[in-house]
Amino acid sequence: MTLLLTNARLIDPEAGTDVLGAVAIEKGRISQIILDGEALPKGDIIDCGGKCLAPGIIDIGVKVCEPGERHKESFRTAGEAAAAGGVTTMVVRPDTEPSVDSPETLQFAARRAADVCKVNVLPMAALTKDRAGKEMAEIGFLMDAGAVAFTDCDFVNRNNKIFGRCLSYAKMMGAVVIGHAQEPVMSDGACATSGPFASKLGLPAVSVMAERIQLERDMALVEMTGVTYHVDQLSAAVALPVLERAKAAGLPVSAGVSIHHLTLNELDIDGYRTFFKVKPPLRPEDDRVAMVDAVASGLIDIISSMHTPQDEESKRLPFEEAASGAVGLETLLPAAMSLVHAGFMDLATLWKALSYNPAQLLGLDAGRLVAGAPADLVLFDPDKPFVMDRFKLKSRCKNTPFDERRMEGAVLRTFVGGEEIYARD
Repeated sequence: MTLLLTNARLIDPEAGTDVLGAVAIEKGRISQIILDGEALPKGDIIDCGGKCLAPGIIDIGVKVCEPGERHKESFRTAGEAAAAGGVTTMVVRPDTEPSVDSPETLQFAARRAADVCKVNVLPMAALTKDRAGKEMAEIGFLMDAGAVAFTDCDFVNRNNKIFGRCLSYAKMMGAVVIGHAQEPVMSDGACATSGPFASKLGLPAVSVMAERIQLERDMALVEMTGVTYHVDQLSAAVALPVLERAKAAGLPVSAGVSIHHLTLNELDIDGYRTFFKVKPPLRPEDDRVAMVDAVASGLIDIISSMHTPQDEESKRLPFEEAASGAVGLETLLPAAMSLVHAGFMDLATLWKALSYNPAQLLGLDAGRLVAGAPADLVLFDPDKPFVMDRFKLKSRCKNTPFDERRMEGAVLRTFVGGEEIYARD
C-alpha cells in the first residue's frame, strides 16, 4: 500500500530546494516526489498541514552508554530520544566501558540496538585498542562486523608514528577516520577558553590555538597517508584557515561542529553552570559566529548533537570536577532552527549539514528526497514555540544546557523505513 505525505514543504538538501509537494512511500522507500499541482497516486494520505518534510537527521557522534553505563543511557532510551528529535540514524561512538575495539563488543552493541532501538544505529569502532593510542585495533575485522568509521574520540594520539600507521592502514582498507582537534598536553585539565572571562572565574583554561595546532598535525598526516578524515568538532576561528587550505589542496577531509558551539558561548558558563561544561569548552562569541558562517558557506560540512549523557552525580560538582558533555538528540533540531530564524542560513543549507553531508561521508543512501531513497523522514513545524523542560526529555539523563530556554521548532512525526516511529502528542 502506498503512503502519501501530502501538503508539505519539501526540504531537499541535495537540490537545495524548499517547495510545496508530496512524497509517496512504498516498501520502506520513497517511490515518487509529487510537486504541488501534479496528480497524486492512490494511497493512504497523511496531510502535513503545510509543515516541513525533510530527510531524517543523521547524527554522527552519539554516545550510547552500552556497554558499561546503562544507568546514563541505553539503546532503548536513546532511540526514543532520537525519534522525538527527528534523528533517524545515530552514528554511535566507541567510548563505552569497555571501548568498542573488538568485533565481539561491536556485535554486542549492534544486537542490543537492533533489539530495542527505534531508529537506525550505525556503530563506530576505536582506532586503537582501548583508545589508548598504543596498538592499532583490528580495523579489517571491525569493518566486517559493521563499523562505519574509526575514532578514539577525545583520546588524541600523541604518537605521530603510531597514528600515521593507523591512518595508512585505514587508507588501505578504505576506512573513514574521525579525529578530535585538541592538542592534548595544552588541553589537559582545562575546562574553559583562555581569556579575561576564564580569568575572572578562576578556571583552568586552554588557548584556542590548541585546536589549530592539533589540526595542523592531523592535516599533515592526512596529506602523507591520503586517508579519508573527518574532524568531529571544530570550535575556534583560528582553525578554519587550516581546514580551508586542506580542502583547497584536495585532501579528503571534512569537518563537523556541535550544535552547542553554534548556539552557545563562553559567557553561558557564568555562575559555574556545569550543564554548560562541554568539550571543547565553549568559545567567545566571535568564534561562535565564525562557526555559523563556516556552516553557511559549506566550509564546515556537518552539524551534530555530540549527545553525551551525564548523570546528576557527575554534573552536580564544582565546575572543574564536573563531567563534560550534554545530551542533544532532542534539542538538536530546535537549537539549529535558531540559525534559520536569525537569518544565517535557509532550511536546505541547514539540512545539508544535518543529513545530506553525513550520509555522503559514510556512503549512505540517505539524506535525500528522491525516488529510491530510504523513507527516513522528519515532519516538523519550524516556527512552533515552546519552553524546553529537561524533565520531559526521553533521554535517561537530563543534562541539557537548554533547560527553560524559549525555543522554536518542533518535531511532529518521524518515519524510519516508511514506518511512523514518533508522533507528537
